[in-house]
Amino acid sequence: MSEHSNESTTLDESHPAAEEVQSDSEEGAMAQESPKNSAAEIPVTSNGQLEDSHEHSFNRDLKRSLPVGLGLSETKITSHGFDSTKEGVVEAGPFPGGRAQQKSGPVVLADEVKNPAMEKLELVRKWSLNTYKCTRQIISEKLGRGSRTVDLELEAQIDILRDNKKKYENILKLAQTLSTQLFQMVHTQRQLGDAFADLSLKSLELHEEFGYNADTQKLLAKNGETLLGAINFFIASVNTLVNKTIEDTLLTVKQYESARIEYDAYRTDLEELNLGPRDANTLPKIEQSQQLFQMHKEKYDKMRNDVSIKLKFLEENKVKVLHNQLVLFHNAIAAYFAGNQKQLEQTLKQFHIKLKTPGADAPSWLEEQ
Repeated sequence: MSEHSNESTTLDESHPAAEEVQSDSEEGAMAQESPKNSAAEIPVTSNGQLEDSHEHSFNRDLKRSLPVGLGLSETKITSHGFDSTKEGVVEAGPFPGGRAQQKSGPVVLADEVKNPAMEKLELVRKWSLNTYKCTRQIISEKLGRGSRTVDLELEAQIDILRDNKKKYENILKLAQTLSTQLFQMVHTQRQLGDAFADLSLKSLELHEEFGYNADTQKLLAKNGETLLGAINFFIASVNTLVNKTIEDTLLTVKQYESARIEYDAYRTDLEELNLGPRDANTLPKIEQSQQLFQMHKEKYDKMRNDVSIKLKFLEENKVKVLHNQLVLFHNAIAAYFAGNQKQLEQTLKQFHIKLKTPGADAPSWLEEQ
């Protein structure tokens, strides 16, 4: 019986099924002999955490499904150990408040930063392009190569206005010089009259002579002050006309000339594009140039109309103001040198000119009390 059992065992071991049974028994024995080997066969990640195939695939799918740009700081991935009841549970999601920041925070902030910057860049680009076109137009006109739009009637009126402004400024300068010299003369006459009056009191033998001269100098000083008031009123009116009214009109003229340069610059640009080929690339440029040309043409026409209206009103105002001031200046000068004190005072009353009383700038000590 022993021999027969040994032979059957030997035959069974040679059979393939016997090999499978043997391998299973060997694996069971190895598991019983070395219990640590089973734990060693469990895959472990680089940070010592358990790597489960399901968990690994879920994490991979989760990363693929997350929006692009979502940082790790906004996602929590938790992997518990074997002993935990939540083994293999992955918690993925933004931190508290992270979802609201993702929807509105970064996107709105980016728009707020981007739009003003783009608008400024667009404004700088348009300004640079406009400046380049206008500069090219000015240089072309000075070199005699470019054409310019000219309104002969309006240009003649502007030239006359500038020439008149220079002449009025010269009159204003001379009148101011006359006022300064007259003020010094009046001041000297007043001092001379006080000196004669003092000597008339101290020189009994020349009392009358000094007294006559003192009265004469004081009368001349008084009439001089009246004339000085008329001249200063004339100076103030002409100064307002030259440095405010005419200057405001010339400022509008400068704006008109700038609009004219822009109009000619974009007109020249449109003419050059029309002379070139017409294809799919040039047609949008021609259309855009046509729109810009039309816009600057309307601006030019508006500024030309404004200048014409202001020149008309300025001429009417200038005639009215200068007529009154020239009559005042003539009558005051004539009455002063004729010695007609009443006529001189009547002239100032006619133009409602109030004179300062001598010494009125320095009130007396009784008035200060």
